[in-house]
Amino acid sequence: MDRLTSMAVFVKAADLGSFAAAAEATGMSAQMVAKHVVFLEDRLGTTLLHRTTRRQSLTDVGRAFYERCKLVLAEAEAAEALAHDMRSQPNGVLRVNAPVTFGAFSLAPFVTRYLARFPEMSIDLTLSDRFVDPLEEGFEVLVRIGVFEDASLIAHPLASYRLIACAAPAYLARRGTPATPAELEAHECLVYAYWSPSVPSQWRFARDGRTEAVRAHGRIRSNDWKILLHAAIEGYGVTLGPESVLQGEIDAGRLVRVLPDYQGPVRPMHVLYPAGRRPTVKVKSFVDALLTEFGPA
Repeated sequence: MDRLTSMAVFVKAADLGSFAAAAEATGMSAQMVAKHVVFLEDRLGTTLLHRTTRRQSLTDVGRAFYERCKLVLAEAEAAEALAHDMRSQPNGVLRVNAPVTFGAFSLAPFVTRYLARFPEMSIDLTLSDRFVDPLEEGFEVLVRIGVFEDASLIAHPLASYRLIACAAPAYLARRGTPATPAELEAHECLVYAYWSPSVPSQWRFARDGRTEAVRAHGRIRSNDWKILLHAAIEGYGVTLGPESVLQGEIDAGRLVRVLPDYQGPVRPMHVLYPAGRRPTVKVKSFVDALLTEFGPA
């Protein structure tokens, strides 16, 4: 006999209180229900159900086995549902939260390509740099930059978020090209500041195992890096921003990388979704697509 089927019949008999009721619920005879229970009892070498002509009741071993059987059957059902989901096309609305700069420059074009592949999907994308509680605020997928420690979320690493320093050719012709991080203090730095304006901003660069921090200051500060990028292209100073975006401006000749021999800040980045429940097909498809495009090299 199939052990999983016998476990399901045993649980049904225990829930309904008689072999006859279990037989009616499962569409088999009472004799077959009894055979499934006896099969398990013979396999385990113990009695699971006390049976009389009037009633039946679980033994101590039967009660413990009953609880475990329910867990096993639930996991088997979840596995089958997962396999079914994986064969299904994602559909519905997916609520996603991501950092502002990454979301605007990198995630937005990814989302349109994803929607082209899955016409039954809709994306509700919110951009914010603050801490977000996905359960409280109803987000199904998060992208976060920085060190991650939260047991309530499943995390998959993405490629590190790398920052580089750039300036327009006209600015460098006018002000000179810094050769070391310390020389940035004599330059106009375009400062990304989502915190209090009174808090000084530090840019950090590494070379040969040593890290140098420089105080970045200038006439333009903003909590929206798009403004700083525009200012850099217009020749108003040095910007520190994501390499994935700035490389395109460098290739186009609008910006030049400064301090190329130094490594700018490198921050871990993850895609996250709530733990403790099986991800839906829409969550899994979106996360898999993210990992394909932005996953670690």
